[in-house]
Amino acid sequence: MNFTSNKNFEVKVFFVYEGQGLDMLTQETLEYAQKQLLFKGKAGQIYSHLGPRTENKILVGLGKKEALTTNILRQAGHDAGAELNKHKVIKASIHKITHPDMDTFGFAQYLAEGFMQNDYQFDRYKEKPQPKTLKLLSFEGYKDTEGLEESLTEIVNVMDGVSMAKDMVNLPPNELTPETMAMLAQQELGKIGVSVEIFGEEWIKEQGMDAYMAVADGSKNRPRFIQLSYLPLGEEVPAVALVGKGLTYDTGGYALKPAASMRTMKCDMGGSASVFGTIYALAKNQIQANVVGIVAAAENMISGNAMRNDDIVSSMKGLSIEIGNTDAEGRLTLADALYYAATQVNSEWIIDIATLTGAAVVALGDHTTAAITNNDDFLAKIQASAEASGEYVWQLPSYPEMRKQIQGEFTDLVNVTGRMGGAITAGLFLEEFVEKKPWVHLDIAGPAYTKTGWGYLHKGGTGIPVKTLYNFLKNRG
Repeated sequence: MNFTSNKNFEVKVFFVYEGQGLDMLTQETLEYAQKQLLFKGKAGQIYSHLGPRTENKILVGLGKKEALTTNILRQAGHDAGAELNKHKVIKASIHKITHPDMDTFGFAQYLAEGFMQNDYQFDRYKEKPQPKTLKLLSFEGYKDTEGLEESLTEIVNVMDGVSMAKDMVNLPPNELTPETMAMLAQQELGKIGVSVEIFGEEWIKEQGMDAYMAVADGSKNRPRFIQLSYLPLGEEVPAVALVGKGLTYDTGGYALKPAASMRTMKCDMGGSASVFGTIYALAKNQIQANVVGIVAAAENMISGNAMRNDDIVSSMKGLSIEIGNTDAEGRLTLADALYYAATQVNSEWIIDIATLTGAAVVALGDHTTAAITNNDDFLAKIQASAEASGEYVWQLPSYPEMRKQIQGEFTDLVNVTGRMGGAITAGLFLEEFVEKKPWVHLDIAGPAYTKTGWGYLHKGGTGIPVKTLYNFLKNRG
């Protein structure tokens, strides 16, 4: 989908507040819309008057002006796009609307994002895909067209990063392996100025990443350690390290998941997908912020080489870890990746993103990212970015008593502590490897993938939290 400005197309879309005068309609059409269809401009309401001998107008309700949110705008754009596609419209004009508490270009961005969320579909494996008809939208009534088009270009690049993350999560595990993930990084990120370094098994072992290799050893698809460096400020300026969980498939290992629970484990690399998508958006928009992405890609499979419950492994840091459950594998790969980010990368702050625990979903539901941090001010900035992005982040507590649970009986650490507080203890396990650098852990087990879709997000990968990370890094500068 493409955007332009001040093109007067035949089909026009009006976003209206509840109670707003509908002077864009003729009196006859107005009476029909209000009296017969009861269109009042409430959020979620749509009135369409399209076709031969009609006014070719769509009205989309935003609800009460004082209750407007950015997610209402995103949803309205999504719903308008669905309506235009239903009527097989190819191009349409969007009438300018403003809000006293919202930046005019930001208003357009939120609507544009909604249209792009609706436009996304993952149909590459279908024999007869049904592409959306809507191809071009024009925003009307803007005097500063240069500023508008810059804003629209920015959101298009961000949503391309979101779509990259969605695609990666939606790819089947026989297509997206550690090796093909590394190839994708070279193909998609290398060409836009991101430095891509890929390391194989021999290098991983030389680094002493035994915890990571314990997970990888069960699969014939060998691991790849991926480093993505976007350093527009120069190598000497410390970067924010984004560490993404990269399990391209998770059977649970010898703690084998039930079939139903294994059904969507292609999404267990959602953290790495968000790292790819965020760095893509930053590079495309030439944001002046140093970022290094780290992904320890692997599969958690079963074989004669696979780790077992009760195994004891080391780590790059040198801490010993007892394997209490082979299905708590993500924190093993992240342990070595985080320690690498803390000690081998010129990093100032560290964020890890992982579909880490079912406990996070039990605690917060499907829509909310669980967060743990060693720096409340750092997390507050990410939460503010999440709110602006229409995504949800909630901080979990991390009291000293819970730290005792991750201590092994015969080892420094144990990789699982039981059901109670499992999302918290998993985060505290990871904190052991960040070397006291400011750190935030984002457990996206709930929102990274949806089986049913919600709001403007369709079934499958959601791209969360690409927007949150992008806005945080952009505004941090």
